Amino acid sequence: MSTGTATHPESAPITPSSPEGEAERGAVVLSGITKYYGDQPAVDDLSLTIQPGEFISLLGPSGCGKTTTLRMIAGFERPDAGEIRISGRSVRGIPPYRRDVNTVFQAYALFPHLSVAENVAYGLQQRRTPKADVRDKVSQALDLVQMRRFGDRKPAQLSGGQQQRIALARALVNRPAVLLLDEPLGALDRQLREEMQLELKLLQSRLGITFVFVTHDQGEALSMSDRIAIMRAGRIEQLADADTVYARPASAYVAAFVGQQNFFRGTVAEAGAAIASPNALVRSDSPTLTAANLGEAAVRPEYIQIAQDDPTAAAAPNSARGELIGISHLGDTMQYLVRLGEEQSLIVRRPTPDAPELTVGDAVICTWAAHHVLLFPADDAAQEGGYIAPPAL
Repeated sequence: MSTGTATHPESAPITPSSPEGEAERGAVVLSGITKYYGDQPAVDDLSLTIQPGEFISLLGPSGCGKTTTLRMIAGFERPDAGEIRISGRSVRGIPPYRRDVNTVFQAYALFPHLSVAENVAYGLQQRRTPKADVRDKVSQALDLVQMRRFGDRKPAQLSGGQQQRIALARALVNRPAVLLLDEPLGALDRQLREEMQLELKLLQSRLGITFVFVTHDQGEALSMSDRIAIMRAGRIEQLADADTVYARPASAYVAAFVGQQNFFRGTVAEAGAAIASPNALVRSDSPTLTAANLGEAAVRPEYIQIAQDDPTAAAAPNSARGELIGISHLGDTMQYLVRLGEEQSLIVRRPTPDAPELTVGDAVICTWAAHHVLLFPADDAAQEGGYIAPPAL
């Protein structure tokens, strides 16, 4: 992870001077932002308002425009249309080193010949901060990331996680109004990444700084964010808190990208409340589609019950019969893979203490409640940017 905001010895960040401006410090407003690379828009007429002190994530697959959006806020890219306001003021024509933001990237990019303390102090020295103030600010920044005792070491003497903390301290030492983070945890192993997710959220809550976090990892976004902007083809597909995007996704694209889903594609039936697929008639208790059109029903693996099939039992309102072809132990969860037909399977997850004892090859029946079924219009284009259809066999 590295801090990518440049500094300049004769320029300080532009910050509001009026009481009204101070109240807006940390607010970011994007109005109709568009950015082209060649003939293709990387960001397409995007508007977004970020509140002061908010932790917001831009979530999406590669190529969706999230990093380009972040770079325009930072000043590394210039929008072809639209306006960006930071802390109540337009930043049109304002270079990165004069914006009240700092940026943290996945690559650490620490100066190898400088000590930890000198790396953190670099930006302050470029701004000609008095030496006494530099010492105090560096100590405070290292305390924030629990790295003061490593101040005399060189980056090569630190682990990856420790280097990441130093890069974060360097970005925070000037206490910017907005901290921009572009895939900052991508280089860490899973356990350390999860630890740093918690630390980042606690740090942001403590400092009250606006965090704009770019990631393709839904787990990171769900665990840390006040709101999540799910992006697709340069636009925001849905903007909401984690509970909403998980439980009430606005489209099949969002439903597939946030968490695992099982999809059934077929003709809309029963007055828009069901999907007639080749493997099941899937009913929802919320009619949302037009009958006879092509649609998709989605149900999450954790909402499905699984048991050995009893051919004499009456079928539940929502059910699918198949063959159990895989069992995976995921720690606190057991995952089952069920073949429903020649071209579709079903993923089921049950809490390990309550998981049924089944064997690969068993004939099973899977059931789920209608209120757990989401209905969407069929969306072939969603597969281009992260849409995950049921596994084909």
